[in-house]
Amino acid sequence: MTAPAFSMRAPPASAFSSAAVATVIGFGGTVALVVQAGQALGADPGQIGSMVTALCLAIGVPGALLSWRLKIPVVLAWSTPGAALLAASTLGLSWATAVGAFVISAALMILTGLIPALGRLAGRIPSAIASAMLAGVLLPFVLRLFKIVPDETALTVGLIAVFLVFRRLWPTWALPAVLGAAFAVLAMRGQLGLPAGTALFGHLEPVAPAFDWKAAVSLGFPLFLVTLAAQNLPGLAVLQSAGYPPPANRLILSTGIASLIAAPFGAHGVNLAAITAAICTGPDAHPDAGRRWIVGVIYGGFYLIVALFAAPLAGLFIAMPPAVLAAVTGLALIAPLTGALQSLTADAPSREAAVLTFAATASGLALFGVGSAFWGLVVGFAALGAGRLLRRA
Repeated sequence: MTAPAFSMRAPPASAFSSAAVATVIGFGGTVALVVQAGQALGADPGQIGSMVTALCLAIGVPGALLSWRLKIPVVLAWSTPGAALLAASTLGLSWATAVGAFVISAALMILTGLIPALGRLAGRIPSAIASAMLAGVLLPFVLRLFKIVPDETALTVGLIAVFLVFRRLWPTWALPAVLGAAFAVLAMRGQLGLPAGTALFGHLEPVAPAFDWKAAVSLGFPLFLVTLAAQNLPGLAVLQSAGYPPPANRLILSTGIASLIAAPFGAHGVNLAAITAAICTGPDAHPDAGRRWIVGVIYGGFYLIVALFAAPLAGLFIAMPPAVLAAVTGLALIAPLTGALQSLTADAPSREAAVLTFAATASGLALFGVGSAFWGLVVGFAALGAGRLLRRA
């Protein structure tokens, strides 16, 4: 007897398991960094909860719709390097001004998707310079992992050991394992809890954006650049390598629109995923490449569930002791820092300019109220231009 058509077309269990693993890794791996970004920008616990809720909605809804519409597995994520850039901010901006920077970054992404010439120009940005800025932003967080060792020796060494063991044996689960170990230790200490007044469900708190040229230069433009170069472009490459020629401009435009809609609620930006996309775009996720887009829809659905409970999930990290939060964040950024360091030294002609970009960004240099990420780019592009002029002379 032939099975009903619906049963034959039902997604395999691997589609659900792959989407679930990608959700756990994508959310759990760097939500601590998102919380730190909100805290650095002066957001209160309610606004941070709104930030996480808005990000999850901006990942889930557009990702599911794009996967269904384009019939390819479109996997979105929040901008991890963007969150690191925000968490490193020492400019003392208000939350409304930060939201204004998010809007500017999203608008630049929309323009990149709308105007093909801008997309081509963005694609020609030397990857070494963008990677160097990213490495300079990430380095202080990884260094902080070791600065807290005198205060939290046993915990930090234990978390590093967990990270190293899992990276060796089950690399995909390294960060969830670190989180699980950290929460287990906090529970034994009686330090696991939620901030007072934390709601059961996620919520949205709109903020009227305030625009400031210093925030636009220090946060808005670097946030756009690092999200495009370190997230969207690699995300397109993942789709390409999986056999899905991506409509690049349409996808970049879509992430920009999603970011713009979510920005007034505190979302700093969403983009195409790379690592979690690799989990959802391969044959292990769905044996039928033509129906693998279903995994993207399921992944989006899981993020909607996470958005529903975003308030208590974010609250766990808001209430986490600062040293533990720093340890978890530092371990989460080791892999991105490793990749950025490899990229900044890969191109010999750009290597010195990239190192200067890295050093200027990591130094925390601030001039005229403008942060080090911008000045790192200025130094790098100036060194690159000077080198090219001298070679032509």
